[in-house]
Amino acid sequence: MKLELLTALNEERAARRAAIVVTDMSSGVQRLIKKHDGFGDDPLFDELDKRFRSSKSGMIEDENGQAFFLTVSVPPPRLVIIGAVHISQALVPMAQLAGFDVSVVDPRTAFASADRFPGADLCAEWPEAYLRDKPFDPFTAVAAVTHDPKIDDLPLQTALSAGCFYVGALGSRKTHGKRQDRLLSAGVSEDAFQRIDAPIGLDIGASSPAEIAVSILGSVISALRQKPTS
Repeated sequence: MKLELLTALNEERAARRAAIVVTDMSSGVQRLIKKHDGFGDDPLFDELDKRFRSSKSGMIEDENGQAFFLTVSVPPPRLVIIGAVHISQALVPMAQLAGFDVSVVDPRTAFASADRFPGADLCAEWPEAYLRDKPFDPFTAVAAVTHDPKIDDLPLQTALSAGCFYVGALGSRKTHGKRQDRLLSAGVSEDAFQRIDAPIGLDIGASSPAEIAVSILGSVISALRQKPTS
């Protein structure tokens, strides 16, 4: 790999941006595809799109039988849970097993304790303090589950503006309607607001905290791996 290409790839990795090195197997020529720059005109678009979602490197052939190797570099997905509640206690180990880097953020120290979240990346501060050191990005999922607008609203706004791949919020339709009024008044566009998954999680009839955690993780994985329908 040429130094210029390697340097550019490392810059993408450092910035938590996805990229693919395409190697022409007949000539050895390599090129770098940066996801954030767009690649809609690339003749390998369909395969590149699949690989960005699967995070798997591998050999492919184009319609002419030409072989290429795709070396995929995708940042590890993060799940940031806003709220150290019972749902979060069930969700953290599930998400870790699924391969997510998981953080729990809640300024209420009675909830955000090491006893309740052993081994978890726990931030017992307001979300703005967490975000100063660990800003959201497109490879971050955000699940707001406190039911407290003073804690949930800012990270929801920030997640939408950062292009997080999943943004979900706990609450009934009535609660979400009030959330809509607040966020739109705060400058969130209607289109952006519609990206919030609320009531949060897959509609599987979940009732217990553990079942709700399963439904949330299912929604997060679906958003990460499946091609958008729109």
